[in-house]
This record gives sequence, C-alpha cells and structure tokens, in this order.
Amino acid sequence: MRLSHSSRAICLLLTLISSLLHTTSAIRLIESKSLNSCQDNSSFTATLFNVVFTPDNASVAFQVTGVSSISGYVHAEIELIVYGYSALKTTVNPCDINLAGMCPMNIGQLDNQPFNIPVSKDVISKVPAIFYGVPDLDGLVRIFIRDTKTNVSKACVQAELSNGKTVDQKGVGWVTAVVAGLALVASAVTSGLGHSNTAAHVAANALSLFGYLQAQALIGMTAVSLPPIVMSWTQNFQWTMGIIRVEFLQDIATWYQRATGGTPSTLLSNLHEASVEVQKRSLDFARKSVVYGFNDLAKRSSDTGATAASSAAKNRVVRGIERVGFRARIESTNIFLTGVIFFMVFVTFTTAGVALFKAFCEGAVRAGWFKGNKFEDFRNGWKIVLKGILFRLVLIGFPQMTVLCLWELTKRDSSAEVVLALFFFLSMTVSLGWAALKVFRIAQRSVAMHKNPAYILYSDPTALNKWGFLYVQFRATAYYFIMPVLVYILLKSIFVAFGQGSGVAQAVGLLIIDAVFLIGVSILRPWMDKKTNAFNIAIAAINVLNVIFLLFFTSVFNQPGIVTGVMGVIFFGVNAAFAIILIVMVLFATAWAVFSKNPDTRYQPMRDDRGSFIKSQTQLNTELDALGATARGDMQQTGYKSRLSDDEDSYSSGSGKGRGNGYGAAGVPLPPSTANSHRSPSRHQEPPRSPIDPNMPFLPSDGTPRHGTPTGYNDSPNRGMYNGENQSHSQFHHPAAPGSAHSQMGYRQQNNGSPWQRGAGYDH
Repeated sequence: MRLSHSSRAICLLLTLISSLLHTTSAIRLIESKSLNSCQDNSSFTATLFNVVFTPDNASVAFQVTGVSSISGYVHAEIELIVYGYSALKTTVNPCDINLAGMCPMNIGQLDNQPFNIPVSKDVISKVPAIFYGVPDLDGLVRIFIRDTKTNVSKACVQAELSNGKTVDQKGVGWVTAVVAGLALVASAVTSGLGHSNTAAHVAANALSLFGYLQAQALIGMTAVSLPPIVMSWTQNFQWTMGIIRVEFLQDIATWYQRATGGTPSTLLSNLHEASVEVQKRSLDFARKSVVYGFNDLAKRSSDTGATAASSAAKNRVVRGIERVGFRARIESTNIFLTGVIFFMVFVTFTTAGVALFKAFCEGAVRAGWFKGNKFEDFRNGWKIVLKGILFRLVLIGFPQMTVLCLWELTKRDSSAEVVLALFFFLSMTVSLGWAALKVFRIAQRSVAMHKNPAYILYSDPTALNKWGFLYVQFRATAYYFIMPVLVYILLKSIFVAFGQGSGVAQAVGLLIIDAVFLIGVSILRPWMDKKTNAFNIAIAAINVLNVIFLLFFTSVFNQPGIVTGVMGVIFFGVNAAFAIILIVMVLFATAWAVFSKNPDTRYQPMRDDRGSFIKSQTQLNTELDALGATARGDMQQTGYKSRLSDDEDSYSSGSGKGRGNGYGAAGVPLPPSTANSHRSPSRHQEPPRSPIDPNMPFLPSDGTPRHGTPTGYNDSPNRGMYNGENQSHSQFHHPAAPGSAHSQMGYRQQNNGSPWQRGAGYDH
C-alpha cells in the first residue's frame, strides 16, 4: 500500500521542528537586560542595565540607571565571557567619549541616556562566530569600575547575556504532546478494530516516548546549576509533569491555598521590587547564580539610593522545581496544585471521551454507519475497558504525581495541600503496586495450570482489558517486569523531590539508578520483540548519558567553564536528534496503524503465542477457530459477564466459585488433564494434554461444510467442551474417518505440544 498520508505527516513534522528551532533573528548580537553585583561593598548599584554588542556596526550600546557612591575620575574594564571563555576585554574611559555624569562620577542618582562605545575590528575578530548562532548563549559581561589614580576597584557589576535565540519554544511541547496523544488514541482504536498486535506495539512505543520526555523534564527539575541551553530544552517538556500555566487555574490555586490557611507566594507579582536569580551553571569567576532577566526593573522607582539598596537585599535564588515553575511563570506555592489539577483534568476528559465514543458507536450501529460487529468487544465491555484506561493514565501520571506530592511534603504550602499530596501519592502507589501484584498472581496461576503465563493473561478478556497495560508491552515470561519499572520510577522521583537541597546528591543517585536499570534491561531484554527492546534500551542508554552530563554540570570534577558549556550544547544536540528520531518512529507506526487496511502485517507474531489466546469471540467463523476458542477457554460472553466476569469468577478476580467438578480456582472449566489433577493429586504435576479428541479427524470427511458455526457449539450456554470428557467428545463427534486420519491425529498429538504449552519458553 502507499503511505502518502503518513509521508506527508512526517515531512510536515520535520519542517515544523526545524522552523521551531531555527533562529528568529538574522541580526548578529549579544545583549543583556539583567544585572547583578559581583563585588562585596560595591559602590554602584544599578536599577537598569541594558547592553547590546553588535559586531556588524562595531559598537556596544549601553543604558545604565542606578545610584552611585563613587566620586572622582574612573575608568571601566569590560570583559565578555562566553562558555567560560574570555572572548573580549576592553577598557573604556568615560572622559574619552564625553559620557555625561561619569566624567567625573558624582555621588547620587545616575540616569544616563543611551550611549555607544566603539569596538575595534581586532577585538571583534576574537569573538568566535558560533557565539552569535548557538541558542541560549551561556555567558555574561562583567564590568569593573576602577579609580583612575589608584586603579582600585570601586564597583563590579555583571549581566547575563543572550544572542536573541532560544530552544525554549512552546511549539516543541505541542508537537511532542500531539504525537504522543495521537499514538495512544490510535493504539486504542486499532485494538478496538481487532488488530491487537499493532495496538500493543504502538501503545508500547507511545508510552516509551512519554517516559523519555518525562525523564527530560526530571533533568530540568533537579537542583543542579544547568547551562542555559539545557534549562531551555528541558523546559519544553515540563508539560509532561503538569507544569502548564493557565491564568484562571493560577487564580484557583491561589484562592484554595488562602482558603486552607496557606500563604501564597508573590514572587512573580513583585518583580518590580525584588530581583530573582535563576540558578545556573557556576562559572569560575562568578557567583553560582546570575540574575534572571527582568525588564520590569526599567520601571523601578528611582527616587533614592535606599530603594536600590532595598531591592538588592530582596534577591532570591530559585532552583530545581521552583526554577521550572518560575520560568513557566507559576508561583512556587501553586506548582503542586497546578500539577494535580492538570492530572485530574486529563483523567476527566479521557473518561468523558471514552463514554462519548461508546455512545457514538451505539448510535452509528443503529444508524447503519457501522456494521453490527464494529467495536463489538468495546461496546459490550466498555466499562472494563474504561477501568483499564484509567489504570493506564495512573501509570502515565505516576512520575509527575510522585515528584510533586513528595516535594509538597517538604514545602507544606498548606495543611490541605499536604493531605492532598499524601492522598494522591499513597492511592496511586498502592493501586499500581496492587495491580502489579495481581498480574504476578494471575501469571503464576497460569504457569501452574498450563505451564504458560500467556494463557490466562491473554485469554481472559477482563484481565487483558483491565490489567493488560502492565504487561502487554513485555514478553509473556517477563510479565513481572512492571514491578522493577515502578520501583525505578519511584526511586528517581524520591531523589528529585527530596534532593532539592543538593544537586550533587541528585546527580549521583540518578546515575546509579539509571545505570542499574540500563544494565538490567540490556541483560533481560523484557519487551515483546527485538525492535521494541532496541527502542527502549536506546532510551535507557540516552538517559544514562544525560545523567552523566548532569553530574558534570555540578562542577564536582572542577572542569573549566568552557568544558561545561560545550557539554551543555552537546546535551541539547544529542537529545534533540534523538527526540526527533523517536517522534518520527512513533508517528510512522501511528500512521501505519491508522491508514493500513491490515496493519498487523508489519509486525511478526509474538513468540509467546499470545495471538492465539487474544482472538475475539466475535471473529470465530470456522470449526478450527471454535476448537481454538475452546482450547483457550473462551466462554459465551455478554459484556465480559460470564464465568470470566471480573466481578464474579474471572481469572483476574481470584474468586473461589465453581471449584471442583472440572473447574479451577478461577471458576472456569478446565481441560480434562487439569480438571483431573484436582481429584487426583498424583497427576497434578503432569503436563496438560490437548483438549482435541485424537479420535476426531483433523477435517470432516463426510462432506459437511468447513465453515460456519460447528455442530453443537451453541447447544450449551457455556459454549465449552470441558464440562466433562464424554460431553466434549460427543459435542464434536463426526463420522469416523479412514484409518489414515486416525494415524495422522495420533502422530500429531505425540509430536506437538498443547496450544497453551507453545511459546514463552515452555516448549517440550
């Protein structure tokens, strides 16, 4: 088939990402709109500092407003430092350029008009051209004001620099959110159409992509002093942690906190009175924090020097989770509630969407838009499907809620918010842990009864639809791997939430956790096939590489500043390229699932033989299909309500009903060998035998049709053969075939294992 639609979608995506990361200005410049003191007892305090260096016209434009306690003749030493490299040094004498108010300097208010300082071509040539093009420039300008006679430094100010380009683009977040969302929706629709193999692959890749984006966001939430380009890049993915600013939600969060006895933060509303320092990478010559740009300082009151001194005393450093919230323009006391609100909104809208889709399907069938069997499994058991979707949402939101809830326990914004944090953390952790334990018990029962964990995990539609989100992405024998994954997420969240006071501890802890996880998945390779294993192992490897970068960003190795700056650029380059590759792969898989008539042809059948157990009861159309359904233990169902019912006797419910008389612990009919094992302990360890009668010919030889509902299949309300051996033989009795048929069946039974013994490493 031709995938013109998917090809256009991929080309459009690449074009969009390129445009988002493309420079927005063709003018080469280095500018600053922020200021900080870099010397104790500085005699000059600025309330406004704008500087723009434009190499094309060989000048530096200044605008300075502040309060000075310096008198006499002075000169200024200006140094431009980029990625720890001193790119430019020059000395300026205010008297040489007739700078009013500074030749000589006088005590009092300094309110200068903008002025330009020429820069020689020799100096400009020393600035590498890459400094003008790399987004989120990591550099600053430092100015020493020295007495002309004694050369003693009277004051020092330094300012963060920018070249007008950044990778913090809202479009990047929107693209990743749309791709991940479309993949999850496509997997759900594909599953409803009966393409379970495709749905499992698309869902697994979408969840892995979402997990990678959350790992990027966690890097930005650490208390490590990050290079500007790393901060901006990781900020693109904070939406995965619920850090999204919506004005009226901020008002709701502030009101709730006040109503529950808390004191809301007013940091963002007081930027005109206090400066905020965003913790960044330490340079060897500067403080660990440099002032974050706040243009509102230009409007600050300039009546007395006391105003400047007061504002200087109100500096506040934001790091880690607070830094992420500040960059998103969310008050620190609203971060937790913002995340909780968005998670609940996500769950609510998803639930409403499923209910509306159910109503749409029913209406479409009645109107004749759909055939009667379209989405029939979903329409009959949509409540069970909805439970599984809600559990999947809990799994997706687990990293977000764990980090925010544990962090809220350290901040204690209000007593009610602490209660909410405990409720969400405990409820989500307990529910996922209980679900994982449930899957483990079901698989263990399946192994004990049928020597194959896939038998019950995939043959029971209730278990598959409700708990399948925990194990379908893994091979059948690795059903347990969701437990290590949950522990992995929990440990990372604990380090990020509780380690906000020590970036080094966070980096070391995350490195150990991610390294152990990478080693484990590389050895076990637990996912469903080679491609999915490669997809996830590559993500784990990139996560380890990112944490190694994070450890270097802590400056624990005392490397030169330029090394750290270059590593920040490499961090962005590697992750940007890797993210594009993942997005393209997920988008292609999604397009194939949507536009292909038979998307399962792209994927090989699973080696654990899950496909033979998953097959829908509504798709049975041959006698062999009926035999396979009976071998799987399928029952007559109406909305999954039979002896496989989740609320009554499902494999997944663990009910004790129906035991004995050929029924197992789950209350479902058992094959003769397994049923007899309950009556005869000596035979309990014998391998199960195939339920197909060896005396019955492989195909009917009496001229009866080979298609259609088999004779006697609907005679029993349980639609099964295992209510007794004699009954199973009589229901599918056919006239005797020639002796050759009997010999062929005997040979087949001797040389082929039972259907539930095949695959998953249990071949005999």
